[in-house]
Amino acid sequence: MRQTFYLLLMMLAAISGIAPSSATAALPVAVDGNELPSLAPVLDRVTPSVVNVYTSTRVRVRSPLLDDPFFRRFFNVPDRARERVSQSLGSGVVVDSNKGYVLTNNHVIEGADDISVTLSDGRSFDAEVIGTDPDTDLAMIRIPAENLDALPFADSNELRVGDFVVAVGNPFGLGQTVTSGIVSALGRSAFRGLEFQNFIQTDASINPGNSGGALINLRGELVGINSAIFTPSGGNVGIGFAIPSAMAQNVMAQLAEFGEVRRGTLGIFVQDLTAELAGAFGLEQGAGVLVAEIDEDSEADRAGIEAGDVIIRLGDFAVGDAQEFHLYEGQIPVGDRVRLEYLRDGRSKSASLEMSALDRLDGGELDHRLLGAVFEDIALKARSNRLSGVLLTELNPESRLARRGMRPGDVVTGANRIPVRDLDEFRKVVSDINGPLYLEIRRGRRDYVMRLD
Repeated sequence: MRQTFYLLLMMLAAISGIAPSSATAALPVAVDGNELPSLAPVLDRVTPSVVNVYTSTRVRVRSPLLDDPFFRRFFNVPDRARERVSQSLGSGVVVDSNKGYVLTNNHVIEGADDISVTLSDGRSFDAEVIGTDPDTDLAMIRIPAENLDALPFADSNELRVGDFVVAVGNPFGLGQTVTSGIVSALGRSAFRGLEFQNFIQTDASINPGNSGGALINLRGELVGINSAIFTPSGGNVGIGFAIPSAMAQNVMAQLAEFGEVRRGTLGIFVQDLTAELAGAFGLEQGAGVLVAEIDEDSEADRAGIEAGDVIIRLGDFAVGDAQEFHLYEGQIPVGDRVRLEYLRDGRSKSASLEMSALDRLDGGELDHRLLGAVFEDIALKARSNRLSGVLLTELNPESRLARRGMRPGDVVTGANRIPVRDLDEFRKVVSDINGPLYLEIRRGRRDYVMRLD
């Protein structure tokens, strides 16, 4: 029995890649001269790169009684809202030691008035926001700290189901905590509100406060940013999700350069290749996506792509469904060129396309009631379900639309009972309207109408 126990321990040591004779870290505990496998040497290098992120948000609180002038006059209550401070916590990963860049989740810092970062050595710093990307739930902040240790990136595209991983973060504000597990699945996309989803699923325990922390491999390299958990009860049930490092690196580079992620479009609407369609094209299901429509005068139109073509590769990636095509398209910066491989009448073809910027429209250019709003073509949104309209991407919280309840991510699908498919139609419809403006809005799976006088 004892020999079997030692044999298992040595197998674990071999799997973890920690050689017993390593002289780079303190020796682990030994039993009868046999060293026990341990992640401690790896974590000694990793934990200084994982930080705790604390945020505070000032929220205005107004009692409905203050809307009653008799109540205010009788009790001599001033007509002003009070403020309360809401605090939250999360984690982050140092990704650039020279510039002080820390990568975390967008939902950790979203709306925060103050952000502070505490390092593993106890030092604390106020942080400034470099940029955010709500579509991937990533954000980058900067701290004015010296002697930082940045975590090296691994290529998450090389991960396989069954690989060992370790999660490091700050669950429940307890302080830095380490949990281990394996990669349970890849390519998960189970969350609403995020346009680009390609999550790593893991059974390493991830709890509230772990968001923004590191998911590492056994070499101490970053393979993902912990982001969410699936939990019917509020606690960990062994299903956690992390944003792949390949996606994080792409977003991080654009946030560092522009303060935002500048995504564009190739002008292609695609749909999944169903079993019936695959049979008609003589292909296996999942061997590409069908081009359903081409935007007129788009980059794809100029390159000669046609409806009915089957796209099989976009750049370095094989495309299996519409969601994958949307994901890969969203990782290409505006102005970059990408090679598109496709089938037409059973023959292989290819084209080199440049990623074009999406049109943007300041709502104030159309109507004073739309001041403070910025709209974009829906071209980047929901390619798979062919949703038409214009996407509200930016909104001043003091604007009329914000006060009426609109928020970024809403899609305007019509105005005064006239459907709109893109910015050109939206511009024309609104300019022809006299009197009240009725906006038909899609939010998630719900539709509603807003009247603006």
